[in-house]
Amino acid sequence: MNTPTIVILEGDQTGQELLVEAMRVLDESVIHMPLNFKHFDLSLEKRRDTNNQVVHDAGAAMKETGLGLKAATITPGDPDDVGSPNALLRDLLDAQVILRTGRRIPKVRPIAGVHSPISVVRMAQDDAYGAEERREGEGLSEVAYQIRHIERRVCRVVAEFAFRHAALTNAKVFGGPKFTVSPVYEGMFKEELDAAARRHPSVRYDPQLIDATYALLLETTGEPLVIPTLNRDGDVMSDLVLKMFGSIAGAESLVINFDDDLEVSVVMAEAPHGTAPSLQGKNVANPMAMILAEAALLGYINDDRAKRASRAIREATLEAVYQGILTADLGGASSTSEFTDEVIRRVVAKLEVWETM
Repeated sequence: MNTPTIVILEGDQTGQELLVEAMRVLDESVIHMPLNFKHFDLSLEKRRDTNNQVVHDAGAAMKETGLGLKAATITPGDPDDVGSPNALLRDLLDAQVILRTGRRIPKVRPIAGVHSPISVVRMAQDDAYGAEERREGEGLSEVAYQIRHIERRVCRVVAEFAFRHAALTNAKVFGGPKFTVSPVYEGMFKEELDAAARRHPSVRYDPQLIDATYALLLETTGEPLVIPTLNRDGDVMSDLVLKMFGSIAGAESLVINFDDDLEVSVVMAEAPHGTAPSLQGKNVANPMAMILAEAALLGYINDDRAKRASRAIREATLEAVYQGILTADLGGASSTSEFTDEVIRRVVAKLEVWETM
């Protein structure tokens, strides 16, 4: 059996520190299977030195291996600088979906009636990102314009994946675009959601306008939800949903490319949070999201050992929290390394016990 290769995309500040820490969990002595790693330095300095060539190289490598694990990186504010590596990578991979799932963190009180997982299926292309912009006029008569677009192909992939994911997780597809205000632009996405609902009659479908979706989330009865969104809406919605469960550092983010048969072709897993420069060098940041990103990525490897390791890592991470091993953002006093040590200890124990059974 070939050894899987994971492309490791190194990052900046605390993002890089958390990647290094979380990589300890993927050691063969911990997960009982070998992995190959191919590293690319996506730090801001390296991206500037190579004029983003290193990002292009990393994207090409992920298209070959199908697997990527990315640390948080800095996006400079100057529009003439190297820009966002996240946006460039999504473009290079032709990614259609960003999947983020908020889930209950043991002993952490969620907001409102949130209990079961809520997945935000975000369109990974187009919309407000990379839109053409211009200004005309002067003074108070100056007008700003933005030209956005979405493709029916991508709308169809996002809609279909949302319903498949809902079927897999026994969830309800909930929410949708503001098609009443934008019947042509956002209406295209609504058409594809409605068509996917007809293809999946066993999946519950409760379409709502995006503003109503935000309001109704605060009145949720606790049932599992899948929320399909446009790119900009999903960016905002996913941050809200993750925070409703206690911490944006409590869940992973997956960037996914699908082939023409809607089978997963490339998965890049990452933490949804930023580089947290104020925490750099202090060994206090929460590594949960990076560790859960690893667990999710292993689940996409066609190998029973990888799937067992994926489950073991996910369970060990949540069990550690349940047992009171908490970093400061969750009200605890454990360090980054202490939390990771506890996860490793539990993963090793689980896999040893499972093998005896």
